[in-house]
Amino acid sequence: MTRSILGVLLVLTFVAVGIAAAPPLTFTFSNVRASKTALETDSYAINNFGTIAGDYVDSSGVQHGMLHGGLGTVTFDYNKCASSIAAYGINSSCTVAGWCVSTSGIDIGFTWDKNGKFVDVNYPGGIGTEPTGINDKGDLVGLYFDSAGAQHGFLKKAGGSYQTIDVPSETSAAAWGINNAGQITVYAVNSSGGFDAFLYNGKTFKNVNDPNAGTIGTVVHTPNNKGDIDGTYYDSAGSTHGWLLHAGTYYDVNDTPTLTRADGLNDKLEIVGRYTPSAGGNVGFKAITKQ
Repeated sequence: MTRSILGVLLVLTFVAVGIAAAPPLTFTFSNVRASKTALETDSYAINNFGTIAGDYVDSSGVQHGMLHGGLGTVTFDYNKCASSIAAYGINSSCTVAGWCVSTSGIDIGFTWDKNGKFVDVNYPGGIGTEPTGINDKGDLVGLYFDSAGAQHGFLKKAGGSYQTIDVPSETSAAAWGINNAGQITVYAVNSSGGFDAFLYNGKTFKNVNDPNAGTIGTVVHTPNNKGDIDGTYYDSAGSTHGWLLHAGTYYDVNDTPTLTRADGLNDKLEIVGRYTPSAGGNVGFKAITKQ
């Protein structure tokens, strides 16, 4: 009996050592450029096939929506948009969620699919809608402004109605991403004026603030289907850093020491975002995660 217990304890000890010795995650970065002549590329989302959604600014200074992948860049523009068109979310069918600014200066939400079809996404009674996340079911999340100009998050299930998402005791909520299980990433402004980040399951808000964040706080972006989340935090000096929450541990995702943000995340732990070099202008990146 004593030998059996001792044997179990030894096995458990070896297992614990094996877990503790697991190597940390590392990230390999590469730039994302829509074209050789693009002045700026913003990569906001990536699906499991590696297709990246975002926007770019051409050599004439005009911004366009984009899909970017192994076959190059697909450009899309919406005739209702005057400026600032971009895709912020993408699903496995390459349908994107995005928004732009109309000629009247109002934010117009939309989805766009690989067949070139636009569908408007505008919160009823709102004065501007910004969809930023879409899952494989076609559920959408984002933010809208009500008739008084206050900001709220929203969920619109495929074929369903709109639902407001607000964080109790906080203001200016924004729902950024949604996975296939319906988990939604939300950030909001606390009473001190900083950002708080959450994972919302439809009933409760779970805090996902990066422990390295300063008083400005943490902004959360994409939840994948395996329990990982990424986002951006502000350090004590106000500089931005990308982060990844994986297996209960927060990792910095920095293409440069400062001024990096992590936006999109897929189930393969591929991350996309952007950084700002010293010369100015945003540069998109893709990070491959390894352990």
